[in-house]
Amino acid sequence: MFSLFKKEITAFFGSFAGYIVIGVFLLANGLFLWVFENEMNVLDSGYSSLSGMFELAPWVFLFLVPAITMKMFAEEAKSGTLELLFTHPLTDLQIVTAKYLASVVLILASLLPALIYFFSVYALGDPIGNIDTGGTWGSYIGLFFLASIYAAIGIFASALTENQIISFIIALILCFVFYNGFDAMSSLGLFKSYHNSIAQLGINEHYRSMSRGVIDTRDIVYFLLVAAMFMYATVGVLSIRRK
Repeated sequence: MFSLFKKEITAFFGSFAGYIVIGVFLLANGLFLWVFENEMNVLDSGYSSLSGMFELAPWVFLFLVPAITMKMFAEEAKSGTLELLFTHPLTDLQIVTAKYLASVVLILASLLPALIYFFSVYALGDPIGNIDTGGTWGSYIGLFFLASIYAAIGIFASALTENQIISFIIALILCFVFYNGFDAMSSLGLFKSYHNSIAQLGINEHYRSMSRGVIDTRDIVYFLLVAAMFMYATVGVLSIRRK
């Protein structure tokens, strides 16, 4: 399993793909935080806060993560190397886990350089350090878990088809539904009586909870369960492909 994980990591960072993903994530957030005139701009708002970044980042990852994962199985199926992979002494779960962990490492690699935004705002605060540190760290952790679910969804979508574009679109739609769809559904008058229950099914409710700086076990369990659900669904798809 480690050899497959290492192969995926090497594929990411041995080409421009991994660096482009990291660069786009940092550039998009940097432009909205420091350059473009908007309500997220730190200098325009007058507040030492990164709330704008944590509002924007889930939407940036909504496109970037499916772009990372769309080739995971789709490319292998199209090129015929998936059958070769099946001949290795690995279970379907080990194959899925190796590819998933490689995606998570790339996500983490894009988040770590973004810490420079935190240290910049920390230094610019009046007085220095005048920033909600707990809420900021909670948001970083929540963003990592959010993107980890996106990765599990993306890998599942990639296992469904040999076409990378179709894989990207399926992952994009599913990620959107889990991030914002349940929130939108809960606000409809038809589901007013079940507002909280429906909202709890979506990523955004748990992401917002962690952004307050309170790391609740229920939120962590939610993220882990949803990621595991899509990973096991991917294992199921692979088992069908083996036949």
